Amino acid sequence: MLFLVLAIVLVVLLFTAVLVVPRRRGRVVPPPPRAGVDYAPGVGDDAETPRDTPTRSVGAVVQLPPDPVSERRAAEATDVGAPQLDVPEPTAGRLLRLRARLARSQTSLGRGLLSVLSRGRLDEDAWEEVEEALLTADVGVGATTEIVDRLRTRTKVLGTASQGELRALLADELVTALQPDMDRTLRSTPVGDRPAVVLVVGVNGTGKTTTCGKLARVLVADGRTVLLGAADTFRAAAADQLETWGSRVGADTVRGPEGGDPASVAFDAVKEGTRRKVDTVLIDTAGRLHTKVGLMDELGKVKRVVEKQGPVDETLLVLDATTGQNGLTQARVFTEVVDVTGIVLTKLDGTAKGGIVISVQRELGVPVKLVGLGEGADDLAPFEPEQFVDALLGDA
Repeated sequence: MLFLVLAIVLVVLLFTAVLVVPRRRGRVVPPPPRAGVDYAPGVGDDAETPRDTPTRSVGAVVQLPPDPVSERRAAEATDVGAPQLDVPEPTAGRLLRLRARLARSQTSLGRGLLSVLSRGRLDEDAWEEVEEALLTADVGVGATTEIVDRLRTRTKVLGTASQGELRALLADELVTALQPDMDRTLRSTPVGDRPAVVLVVGVNGTGKTTTCGKLARVLVADGRTVLLGAADTFRAAAADQLETWGSRVGADTVRGPEGGDPASVAFDAVKEGTRRKVDTVLIDTAGRLHTKVGLMDELGKVKRVVEKQGPVDETLLVLDATTGQNGLTQARVFTEVVDVTGIVLTKLDGTAKGGIVISVQRELGVPVKLVGLGEGADDLAPFEPEQFVDALLGDA
């Protein structure tokens, strides 16, 4: 009987083992974690230093060399969203660096004159060719007559002269015609507690807004802080274009609603510039034909409104050099309305009529202060008569 009971118990145990053990084999139960050894979360890991990790003092950690990967990632994180500002070229000597841009003007005004003056005999036909070359280059009748008369007198006094001596004579006369004694200083420094105000005006299509952007670069290159005023509220893209130019050199733009009052925008720009204590407030106005009386009156209103906060220090008229003598008529009307203090001649690299500089100054009595010699961002240069003539005459 005892044996029968033992046999039954043994059968039950075997049957249980057959049913339960396979189920447990289906999953692997990991061993319990050992604190401080395998870094698995377990009791004691947060209170015990891992036994297989050597300890270092704070001083040793501080003296560790920098990790280049970490430094690069930190720099990238710092630069995210930071605008990359342009560094404009220095304005000193720009005209000489851009002398190649005057190649077309050299053909008629520089090399053309030198080829005539270097002849063995200067008869009446030769002097007529000199006059024709000067007139073709838009020097103007009055200035041409004076230059030719003085050249004829000086060549007679000197007698037979070499080509080098004739070049020097011609250069001297052209520099004299450019009136080098004129004040070409760009008044862009603050006066007392208010910034200098520069108003930019001109007809449509002269590249006025682009000139404003380039002028901002000129001022920044000379160490000025600049605030732009987008007072051209009629052309949809004008404010955006000006803002893009300013953002490249870190200059903010004050703008108003499209079609809004330009005088109000100009007023707000000067007010904001005074609050920020910037050096120069540069105001771009809408292009307008000099024959449109209403638009010219509006330009006068812009200046009057701005002057409620202080005088306008500089009024720059942007002229397209390719228009030649036609630009003089435009310029006269603008000088009557807003008292132009300086001329900016654009597109001088795309014309064979570099003599327009002489006629503009002679007719208006206003100095050419800046010249545009290309489409590049830093192709706006302060005008210097001696360097300009040297570039016109080239190496001939």
